[in-house]
Parts: sequence; C-alpha cells; structure tokens
Amino acid sequence: MNTANLQLEGLYMALVALMGALKDKGLVSEAEIERALAEAEASVAADPVARDRPPANLHAVRFPIRLLRRANADPGSLSAQTFSALARGVGTDLS
Repeated sequence: MNTANLQLEGLYMALVALMGALKDKGLVSEAEIERALAEAEASVAADPVARDRPPANLHAVRFPIRLLRRANADPGSLSAQTFSALARGVGTDLS
C-alpha cells in the first residue's frame, strides 16, 4: 500500500478523535459537526472543476468527508471506532 494512504488513514482517525473531544467538552454538538461536514461535501459537489472529474475521482474526494460524517453519526464512542469499520460503512453507503 502507498505510504501516503497510510498517513491519510492516521490523519482521518486523528480528526475523528478531535471531533469526539470537541463533542465531549460540549464545544460543538453532533448537529453542528454534521452541518459543517455536509457543507464541505456540498462545496465539493458544487465545484465546477469537480463536475468534470470521473465519478470514481469524485468519490475519492468525498471519501474523507463521508468517513467523518459516519463517525460523527455513530452513537458509540468515537475513540472505539476503527478506520476499517468506518471505511467499510462508507463503501456500503455507495453501493
């Protein structure tokens, strides 16, 4: 596997942990995080350059946002989630 992919996997999980910490401290709510991530995904979809990309490339760009949205929506502890479980869920949502 490309080492950049492994680094991104670690970065995504760091963001999941930060989201959990922000929610645990009451600094942001699940709804606020969802709204921000939904806006990010909508921004990607609205980008004129993105519309010219193949669907697989669009899915790749949206993957991190969808992974974070999935982690945010999971009622379990964010610290107990794994990258593989979250990624599998994102993949299931696409099929």
